[in-house]
Amino acid sequence: MALQVIQMVLPIVILLGLGMLCRRKNLFDQKGLAGLKSVVGDICLPVVLFNAFFTAHYSAAVALTFLLVYAGFGAALAAGFALRKLAAPHGKFFPFLLASAEGGMLGYALYGVLMGEQSGFAAVDLGQTVFAYTAFLGFLSLTDGRKPTAAGLLKNMLTNKCCIGMALGILLGALGVGQWVLSGPAAGVVTGVISMITAPTSALVLLVVGYELDLDKSLLRPVAVTVVCRLAVMALLLAVVSFVLFRLVPYDKGLQIALMILYALPAPFIIPLFADVGEEGKYISTSLSVHTLCTILLFVAIAAFSLN
Repeated sequence: MALQVIQMVLPIVILLGLGMLCRRKNLFDQKGLAGLKSVVGDICLPVVLFNAFFTAHYSAAVALTFLLVYAGFGAALAAGFALRKLAAPHGKFFPFLLASAEGGMLGYALYGVLMGEQSGFAAVDLGQTVFAYTAFLGFLSLTDGRKPTAAGLLKNMLTNKCCIGMALGILLGALGVGQWVLSGPAAGVVTGVISMITAPTSALVLLVVGYELDLDKSLLRPVAVTVVCRLAVMALLLAVVSFVLFRLVPYDKGLQIALMILYALPAPFIIPLFADVGEEGKYISTSLSVHTLCTILLFVAIAAFSLN
C-alpha cells in the first residue's frame, strides 16, 4: 500500500516543486503566471465544472450534501468572527481563512489523482461554490466598507466563467440531457473533446500553486494560529457532516473521500481578488501557502484511506 500512496502523492509533490523552481529560476514571470491562470480559470476549470455537473446523477443525497456543506461553511465563518482576536492584529481577514475552500484550483485536481475522474467531487463542491459566491463574498465586501447587495452577488456569479460552467452543467444535467447524450451515438465525440480540454487541468493547477507558495517567517505565529484553527474547525465539520449525511443516506466511500478532500483544502485563493487586502496580503498568502502544504500532508492519509 505504501508504494500505491507514493504513486499518488509523488506527482503532486513534483509538480509543486516544479512550480517553485519556475519562480526561483524565473522560467516565466508574473505575466506568464497570469496567462496560466487565465487558461485554468477561463477554459479548463469551467469545462471541468460543466462536465462534473453535466454527467452527475442528481438525487436526494446530492441535495442534502449541498445543504450540509453550505450550512457548515456558514458556521465556520461565524466561528472565524468569534475567534478573530486569536490572530490579532490580523483579525480582519481571519474569518475568511476559516471558511469555504479552494475546490476549483485544488480540490478537483486532488480528487482526480485519487479517483481517476473529477466529476465525483462536484457533489460536495456545489455547496462550497454557492457559499463562496454568496455569503462568503457578501461578508468579504464588508471589509472594504461596502454593503453586499443581491445584485452585486448575482453579478459576481454571472460574470465568473466557473460559475457559468457549473450552472450550465447543473441545468442540462438535471434535465437529463447529460445522461441522454452519454448514452447516444455522440457520446464518444463529446467525452473526447471534454477530456482533451480538461486533461492538463491538474498539472497546470499544481504548477501555479507551487509557483505561488510564499512563506514569510515573520508571520509564522499568527499564521500558525490561523492554520491550526482552520484544521480544527474543518475536522469538526468533517465529523458532523459525515455523521449526519450517512445517517440519512447509504454510505458511499467516493463521497466520503470527496468530503475528506474538501475539508482538507485551504481557504479560497480568491480573497485578494475581491477585497482590498493592503498590508494584510502577506498574512493571507502565507496562511494559504502553509495550509496548502498541510493539505498535501493530509492527502497522504486520504490516499491511504482510499486504498483500504
